[in-house]
Amino acid sequence: MKALFDIVSHQCSKAVTQTYSTSFSLATKMLSPAIRSDIYNIYGFVRFADEIVDSFHDYDKEVLLDRFEIDLKRALDERISLNPILNAFQHTYHKYGIPYDLVASFMKSMRMDLHKTNYLTHEEFKEYIYGSADVVGLMCLKVFVKGDERKYNDLKVSAMALGSAFQKVNFLRDLRMDLEELDRSYFPNTDFTELDESTKTNIVNEIKADFSLGYSGIVRLPPEAKFGVYTAYRYYYRLLKKLQNTPSLEIRKVRIRVPDYEKFGLLAESYLNYKLNLV
Repeated sequence: MKALFDIVSHQCSKAVTQTYSTSFSLATKMLSPAIRSDIYNIYGFVRFADEIVDSFHDYDKEVLLDRFEIDLKRALDERISLNPILNAFQHTYHKYGIPYDLVASFMKSMRMDLHKTNYLTHEEFKEYIYGSADVVGLMCLKVFVKGDERKYNDLKVSAMALGSAFQKVNFLRDLRMDLEELDRSYFPNTDFTELDESTKTNIVNEIKADFSLGYSGIVRLPPEAKFGVYTAYRYYYRLLKKLQNTPSLEIRKVRIRVPDYEKFGLLAESYLNYKLNLV
């Protein structure tokens, strides 16, 4: 039965989320059960594509990404795939009417990661961020508003800003790995081998502006989504504060993280703020 295969597919996407990101998984658990599975489905799709370009160094990444994209297009056209991750994603894609241009922009940014090692202009950086992060926020927003076009358009700019903020925090946190293992540098006109406090401050302030715009949308999200997204926002903002308070030399050497006990503390604080209508 196709229904049984769909259940297995959704379970696979959930397992991918829980295995690859404890913080995102924790935030997703705070969403309403009615939409939780669909966010797992989106994460599973984007995680697998990202793994191809970031992790599979002993294989021909371009061949793997080509094959993945062919399978993706077939899954969307035929509404089924024997790849359970793509089968789960196509279900959510059709259920909420996710525009194909969001999927295409995401895959374009993944292809940029195959060959592009640095971004010389803000225009290039903005294009990459849009495809790798903003559109993921927009896919999730489609789920949060249950496909309502008016609500989607009203919250679109804020969702993109929040996606940008999350991605830029990841870039700053993963600075050493990106440079040493992947030979990549994302922020334009920045020599991260000589990262200084002034440059770091400029980047942090840019991310804070994204967070501010993103938060303005969080407060207007439907109840089914608000607490989960707010939890993710609190986690990433705490990570940004840690990066802000860490000397630039240290950021170039180690990967800054939020310990599990702090994550659960943030969850408790977030829940209290949510229940007191402070969000």
